Amino acid sequence: MKGLVLSGGRGTRLRPITHTAAKQLVPVANKPILFFVLENLAHAGVTDVGIVIAPETGPAIRAAVGSGSSFGVKVTWIEQDRPGGLAHAVKTSHAFLKDSPFVMYLGDNLIGTRITEFANRFTGSQAAALILLKPVDNPSSFGIAIADPSGRVIKLVEKPKDPPSNLALVGVYFFRPAIHDAIAKIRPSPRGELEITDAIQQLLDSGLPVESHVVQEWWLDTGKKDDLLAANTTVLDSWCTRDIQGQVDAASKLAGRVQVGAGTVIERSRVRGPTIIGKNCRISDSTIGPFTSIADGSSVIRSIVQHAVLLDECRIEGVDRIEDSLIGRNAVVRSNGTHGALRLSLGDDSEVEI
Repeated sequence: MKGLVLSGGRGTRLRPITHTAAKQLVPVANKPILFFVLENLAHAGVTDVGIVIAPETGPAIRAAVGSGSSFGVKVTWIEQDRPGGLAHAVKTSHAFLKDSPFVMYLGDNLIGTRITEFANRFTGSQAAALILLKPVDNPSSFGIAIADPSGRVIKLVEKPKDPPSNLALVGVYFFRPAIHDAIAKIRPSPRGELEITDAIQQLLDSGLPVESHVVQEWWLDTGKKDDLLAANTTVLDSWCTRDIQGQVDAASKLAGRVQVGAGTVIERSRVRGPTIIGKNCRISDSTIGPFTSIADGSSVIRSIVQHAVLLDECRIEGVDRIEDSLIGRNAVVRSNGTHGALRLSLGDDSEVEI
């Protein structure tokens, strides 16, 4: 089985951070989202992986992933000239996929389980496709499936105004080569894209079986700032462990599951977990966490930061409180004594003085 990871798109819902970075490389718990995806594929034994990239962000993703060997996979790069929908990405990747069964994994999605079980179930079945489903509160925002009690899919609808169910398609799909013929028969949707839901419906209309599995664990689409912060909270809560490698002075207190990277200095501060602080950071006279990720080389001085994601080389100084915020690389936030909580979404190299 091959893997197909979709890492194109312009990430417009995550701007301004995606003006200068690919959304799949924005970190959750100090690890790029795409890295979680590649590790999950490798754990399932899927080592021949094609990564679909856009011309705008492709070079950054190539540089971050390299050959794929550090993740245990071999990468083939596939450039998609425009964001034409998920089915268009599969069509663009046909030369790589050929007649192999494959798992398609959206590069900005996170799920709280390994995909090994689903891969084994699909391999042992006769289904043309296996889709993962998750109950959601806002089904009109997703592709929605109707399935019978055995999990056999009956119908799919893309972002329906009147949803027939609350089972949304998770961003992990398993396909056999019949999906290519199905894609060849569909037409662009009203929004001008080739929808993967239409292609799967075409499989059903052709009499081919499509199976489903309802995911019990969490599933997160990190397309917006609040979604990414929720993902950071969930991942930290699920997987963060206590690991102190930096220097912590006697006047500081670290409570709960806190990770501190090598070369980091914490002085006269309080850190509450789950929180992860990267390498070569400085935390001084501050309160950090919970549910906060601070990337390498950042400084937090005389400030309170909680429920936030700070990328590399940030500097926060004299800020009464930052919360529910996403701060880009090399950004600086200073305060002249203003009180109250700040909720910020800053792109790379920003500077804010309050």
